[in-house]
Amino acid sequence: MTTSPEPPRPTETELRLLKVLWQHEPSGPLSVRDVLGHLDSDVGYTTVLKILQIMFAKGLVVRDESERSHRYAAALPRIAVEGGLLGDLLQRLFDGSATQLVQAALDTEHIDADELADIERLIRNARRRSQNKDTRSPKENDQ
Repeated sequence: MTTSPEPPRPTETELRLLKVLWQHEPSGPLSVRDVLGHLDSDVGYTTVLKILQIMFAKGLVVRDESERSHRYAAALPRIAVEGGLLGDLLQRLFDGSATQLVQAALDTEHIDADELADIERLIRNARRRSQNKDTRSPKENDQ
């Protein structure tokens, strides 16, 4: 069985740029100036350009070179990058234990009643999905 290669891990700065690209994905690829305009910092044009070029080389973004001003879009959906980063964190910090990860999140002082209710809803939904998967025949589960 072949496994697909791990998606590249973005740095913190690259992740900031990816968030801008994901947020504006419906409107299409963005120019360097567009990306720069959505950042809340004093970073310069050439810095954003260089980071996007590095991200292109790493396979984190795709580049449309058909216009004078190149346009960039995320190469991977947000969920793929989040899953890779979370899986890495889960293994490295919590020895693969989702329970320990959730406990650490719940131990923070920033969880309010609304977030706890959302977490409970997510757990109920995950439990239902798991139960539905378990009630299918072994042949169905293999598909």
